[in-house]
Amino acid sequence: MPTRAPRIFVADDQSDVLEAARLLLKGEGYAAETFNRPDALVAALQRSAADAVLMDLNYTRDTTSGAEGLDTIARIRSSDPNTPIIVMTAWGSIGLAVEAMRRGAQDFIEKPWDNERLLTVLRTQVALGRALDRARALETENRELTAMDGELVAESKVMQPVLETIARVAPSDANVLITGESGCGKGRVARLIHERSPRRASSFVTVNIGSLAETVFESEMFGHVKGAFTDAKADRVGRFELADGGTLFLDEIANIPVAQQARLLRVLEDGSFERLGSSRTQQVDVRVLAATNADIQPEIDAGRFRKDLLYRLNTIHIHLPPLRDRGDDIIHLAQRFIARHTQRHRSAVDGFSDSAVSALRRYAWPGNVRELSHVIERAVLMAPGRTIGPADLRLESAPPTLATSGP
Repeated sequence: MPTRAPRIFVADDQSDVLEAARLLLKGEGYAAETFNRPDALVAALQRSAADAVLMDLNYTRDTTSGAEGLDTIARIRSSDPNTPIIVMTAWGSIGLAVEAMRRGAQDFIEKPWDNERLLTVLRTQVALGRALDRARALETENRELTAMDGELVAESKVMQPVLETIARVAPSDANVLITGESGCGKGRVARLIHERSPRRASSFVTVNIGSLAETVFESEMFGHVKGAFTDAKADRVGRFELADGGTLFLDEIANIPVAQQARLLRVLEDGSFERLGSSRTQQVDVRVLAATNADIQPEIDAGRFRKDLLYRLNTIHIHLPPLRDRGDDIIHLAQRFIARHTQRHRSAVDGFSDSAVSALRRYAWPGNVRELSHVIERAVLMAPGRTIGPADLRLESAPPTLATSGP
């Protein structure tokens, strides 16, 4: 299915400006709608969505102060906090443009505009807006998928320090390093910190560093501009921009390329970076949570990981114990996974036999919580009756380790 042409709403009280903008945008493949009054623009946004708004700040009733334009930005933002707004202002009115951005605009251009500058700003804001829409959609989907999880299952004694640390650090902006074996729930802890923080209404963006090739790391994290390299056909928004105002979760941080660690350190220190191929410095307000299942000290000793980067990431350290050490959490988690997977697969399975419970307790769980979820899902699908027995779990192939049964 072809991609829909971006819709741009343009507002200005000068008909020649509107026509020039319409023709320019049409030539670039945009669908432009023009308005000669701010109230007409606001009404149109209430009827249908736009990918970006390009608007003047000075209108017939107010030709110098920009008050009408600033008021229009406030009216748009009160009902639509997400649509990118780009303001047009006369040359030399930088102070007015800064005030417009404080009120909720994303960028500005000076009139008379330079076509390439206008199109570059517009491409950037449309790409960012669409990327944020995708991030919000994924966030909604993730919330729905994890709705049954509720709070972190952590009734065992070894998990109480984890809960106490989460409660203390979540309201802050401190960077947190989460360590533990693969599959033990580091991502769930990161999400819980975000959900309990003042940033909860903003994006939670996850990056699996281990899945990024070194050649694309810079573009993925910081974005790029059109023409930055051979295949850069359009501007790209990086993960830091997507997470602006929210939380960025960096998983498998031991895999960060050495050549990029200095750039990452700079963003962590002052929130500034440049897109690949651009000299324009951008600022973001991002809280960073990181996770690893590796021991980073040998990487530091070998010169493959910067010690100062680890210090910046490791303001607070949370270590998750493996599932085999979490006692009755195993059974509580198993019961939760039954509820999730029976609903997902419309299964009649409703519990475990006593011998299945014993088998769950004895097993070593080398894959931790992730393995437990997979085992229960398979058992829900394959059990011949309503009760899961030990044979349905198929745990015989791995050596058992007795897990403590107390909390």
